[in-house]
Amino acid sequence: MSIPPYTLTMPRERTTSVVFASPHSGRDYSPEFIQDSVLDEQALRSSEDAYVDQLYASVADHGAPFLVSRTPRAYVDLNRGPEELDPALINGLRRVDHNPRVSSGLGVIPRVVAGGRAIYRGKMSLRDAQARLVQHWQPYHVALQSLLDCSHATFDEAILIDCHSMPHEAVSSLTKDEGRCPQIVLGDRFGASAAPDIVGRVEAAFVRAGFETARNTPFSGAYMAQHYGRPSRGQHVVQVEIDRSLYLDEQMVRPSNDFLQIRARLSSVIAEIADIGRSENALAAE
Repeated sequence: MSIPPYTLTMPRERTTSVVFASPHSGRDYSPEFIQDSVLDEQALRSSEDAYVDQLYASVADHGAPFLVSRTPRAYVDLNRGPEELDPALINGLRRVDHNPRVSSGLGVIPRVVAGGRAIYRGKMSLRDAQARLVQHWQPYHVALQSLLDCSHATFDEAILIDCHSMPHEAVSSLTKDEGRCPQIVLGDRFGASAAPDIVGRVEAAFVRAGFETARNTPFSGAYMAQHYGRPSRGQHVVQVEIDRSLYLDEQMVRPSNDFLQIRARLSSVIAEIADIGRSENALAAE
């Protein structure tokens, strides 16, 4: 029996409608993938939301499930739609309508990593690309949909916290005051993927833990928020981006001396977010 391309940590008892997921912290780099790439593993990891899964390790302690990809983002990007295939990388594809993510090399099978560095020497076959989707993309999304369906069935709602990290340089230019630079960016696709009250309560949890927050700039949410966010149907998605410089040596891609302190602060945030999914209706459904 093959190992699934994700890990799923379940609580002893689901007590909240909230589901946490980390689609970009996978670090199972196969020797074959590294051999096929012109980059070494260190360079491939530059696109990874490194150690985000470990930052949120306490999720199950607060009654919520935590779905974590094992697949590296440089191999398959789970926060892209399966149709976002890149003709510049994959043979046998017709050019489709302009898609900025695909055009920049950041489709569902990425062509580049951070800094626009090419991953491969040439192109791959459509058959190989589709095999990656079947083996990696589909199982993850089937598992995620199942978790959201279970939340709906039990609590009459589902709240997905889509956990990511962002390079410090992505937010450092947003303000002249380094002390006020956003450390957490919440994305709700400008109100399309989650109800305002839920986003407000998520943001308040981070503020109470001492984080500087911003919304939707420079990241408002990609496929996860767009596809799963259906507030009118009681299904909400909030994308959470944390500044990597808070907990990571970005150059070496390894936890910094502040890692444990940031993880402890996030544990209190996780507890508050889990409480959002314990509304009167949710408790009545248990």
